[in-house]
Formats: sequence, structure tokens, C-alpha cells
Amino acid sequence: MAEHIIAGIFTGTIWQIIGDTSAFGLIILIILTVMSLVSWMIILQKWREFRAVNNASLIFADYFKRSAKLADAAGRAKSLSLSPLSKIYEAGFEQLTELVERKNEAGQLQAKIVPLEDNDFDVVEMTMERTLTEEISRLEKKVIFLAITGSSAPFMGLLGTVVGIMNAFWSIGQRGSASLAIVAPGIAEALLATIVGLGAAIPAMIAFNWANNKLKSVNDQAYGFSLDFISRARKESY
Repeated sequence: MAEHIIAGIFTGTIWQIIGDTSAFGLIILIILTVMSLVSWMIILQKWREFRAVNNASLIFADYFKRSAKLADAAGRAKSLSLSPLSKIYEAGFEQLTELVERKNEAGQLQAKIVPLEDNDFDVVEMTMERTLTEEISRLEKKVIFLAITGSSAPFMGLLGTVVGIMNAFWSIGQRGSASLAIVAPGIAEALLATIVGLGAAIPAMIAFNWANNKLKSVNDQAYGFSLDFISRARKESY
């Protein structure tokens, strides 16, 4: 029966099934279709976004490693603003510069240069961690909808399946016959709801897991970059 329904998409039978679907079942199908379309839009958007972020991060990370001093990467960071690494670098370098200026102002009063202490570097590290959290939150936007679709679509499809089966039994009771012509519309409605529900849920769950894996990779890369930044700042004797 399911094979006939799928084949019916190309023969016009699918529209007949939809035409015979109850109002409640039709609402379920519309909701599932909208969820599926929105999910695919998010999937395509996130695929482009993660690809752009990854390319920008690789370029900036390579430039940062080859730079002689921390300040040398400032211009490159502005041109690669899509990369979370550049945002973290800008936040860390800005905080680091601010702390150095404050120390120098205090040092001028004492006629000596005051170096940064461990707690100053801790402040820089916390600033970078906060920026990392903000960047991950930015990349996480809309991903939650994929999880919602993946977890709720099968149950909505199941609800449509139950309604379709109920309609089939209701038709049997009303007409006093269990012939295929009486049962088929309700069963077809039930199977169609199942197919649409799974069709919306499966890609959404795959994409959600993929997006989470990408987010973890970005987080790990950014965390390693933060440690490298702090290490270089200490070596440059700020």
C-alpha cells in the first residue's frame, strides 16, 4: 500500500488521497509539510554558514600562527569577521591592550613599567571565553528547530495515522461493510501521514546531529586558539 502511495505522487493518485483526507488529517499534513520546508531552509542556510565559518577560521588561524606578534593579526581579523576566532582575537586583544594601558598609566606615576600579572591574563581569558559563548550561541540559532521537527514530526505523523485508521473503522461502521473500497481511503490517509511525518523527521534529525558536531568542532578549535593566544601574550611580556 505504501509503495502505491509513493508511486501515486507521479500518477495523480496522491492528490486523490489528499482530497479524501479528513479536515484534521489535512491540518496534520499541512503542519508537517511546513515543518519539513522550514527544516530544509535551515539545513541549507547552516550548511553555507558553517562552510563560510570554517574557511574563514582556517585562513585566520594560519595567519595568526605565522604572525610575529599578536598585534600583527589585527587587520586580518577585521577582514575575516565571519570566523569566531577573529572575534575572540579582537575581544582578547582589546582587553589585553586596555589592561596594558592601565598598567602603564600607573607605572608612569611610579616612573617604571608595570608588567601584567596572572590575574590580568585571567581577565583576558574570561573575556575570550565570553566571546566564544556568544559566537557559539550565534551559530546555534535556528538549529533547535531541527531538533523540534525531528522529535515531534513522527508523533504528529502517528496522530494522523491514528485518525486515518479511525476514519476507516468509522466508514465500516456506517456502511456495514469491510470491503477494500470502504477501508482504503482511511488506510491511505493513515499511511500518508506516517510517510510525511518520517519524511520531515529523518532529515531534520540527521541535520541536527551534523550541526551539533560542527558546533563542537568550532568550540574545540576556538578554545585551543584562546589558549594559544594567552600563551603568546605571556611570552611577549605584556
